[in-house]
Amino acid sequence: MPWRAERRQMYDRVLDVPRLVSFVDFRNDAADPPPHPRLKQLRRRLNDAYAGELGEPFVTAGLCLYRDGEDSVAWHGDTIGRSSTEDTMVAIVGLGATRVFALRPRGGGPALRLRHGHGDLLVMGGSCQRTWEHCIPKTARPTGPRISIQFRPHNVR
Repeated sequence: MPWRAERRQMYDRVLDVPRLVSFVDFRNDAADPPPHPRLKQLRRRLNDAYAGELGEPFVTAGLCLYRDGEDSVAWHGDTIGRSSTEDTMVAIVGLGATRVFALRPRGGGPALRLRHGHGDLLVMGGSCQRTWEHCIPKTARPTGPRISIQFRPHNVR
């Protein structure tokens, strides 16, 4: 997998993103095949299950490598592939170590803490991205690497 480190503007500084990332655009399969054939197989199975409900196929996959418990992603709601009034769907497949995937209502409220493990599928559809935030929190517990594959229906990075 061609992993890369990124830096991002956070408040008044530029910081290292605490995970590695990669991206696959399945619309260019012939010219740029996915780095692993299982990605194409997973996408096909997800499209078989969800394309009818979604109204379009999943066409991209964003991948995150959480190397250990120090790697994380802060509370956020995805704006990728949707507007403030348009809903979208993301299907997340977990590989490797189990990590907490937390969800909370946007604007406050108690968080749900889900254990997202190897081979688990988590689908966020409908208004979830507009009305909820999610995160992968840091953990002090020893944990191995985890890959999160986020399949999306729009041309996103």
